[in-house]
Amino acid sequence: MRKALAISSSVAFLLLLSSCSPRDFLTRRLASDLIRGADPFRAHQRFQFRTGVVSNKDYPSPDYLVLQHHGWISATKAACPAALAPSPCWDVMLTPAGVDTFQSLIPPGNAEKQSFNIPAARRELVAITGIARQRNVADVEFTWRWIALNEVGAALYPGGNRYQSTTIVRKYDDGWRIVPTASHPGQPLDEALKNAEPAQ
Repeated sequence: MRKALAISSSVAFLLLLSSCSPRDFLTRRLASDLIRGADPFRAHQRFQFRTGVVSNKDYPSPDYLVLQHHGWISATKAACPAALAPSPCWDVMLTPAGVDTFQSLIPPGNAEKQSFNIPAARRELVAITGIARQRNVADVEFTWRWIALNEVGAALYPGGNRYQSTTIVRKYDDGWRIVPTASHPGQPLDEALKNAEPAQ
C-alpha cells in the first residue's frame, strides 16, 4: 500500500513538473536569453558623422575630439551659414588617414555625401546582477559593455567600460517576456539602455 502511494505520488509530481515549461521560472539564464534576444539590445550603435561646415556647438563634442585625436579629421575656422550658430563654425574634412579608415565603412553610393551614419559597436551582456520579483512582474538588473565593430567603434566605445541597466519583465500565459513599454514604475529595455550608468 505504501509502495503504491509512493509510486502514485512520484508519478503525479513528474506530471506536474512536465506541465511547466522552462519559461515559467524566471532564472538568471532565462533573463539573459530574453535580454540578448531583444531588438533594442541587439541593435547596433550607429555613429553619425558630418564633414563640411559644422557649428561650434557640434565640433568640440567628445566624438569629434576622438576623431581628431586619432588624426582622422582636421578642421579650419569657417564663416557660419545663416542656419548654423553659434559662431565660429568649422570646416571639417577627413585626413588621408581618415579616408583610409572610413572608406570601407561608408556605402559606395554615399562617398560624396557630407553626412555619414556608420555602425560602430554592439552590446554584449556581461551578467545578470539581480532579479526582484513581485508576483508576475520583475525588475532585472544587468551589466553590459560595448564591443567595437570596427576601428572607429573601438575609438568611440572603449570595451573596458561596463554599464548597469535595469529592465522590466512580465510573466504571461506562455512565459516571461520583456515589457516593451513601461506599465509601472520602471523602464522598458530601450530606455534602460539609454539611461545606463557606469558599473562599479
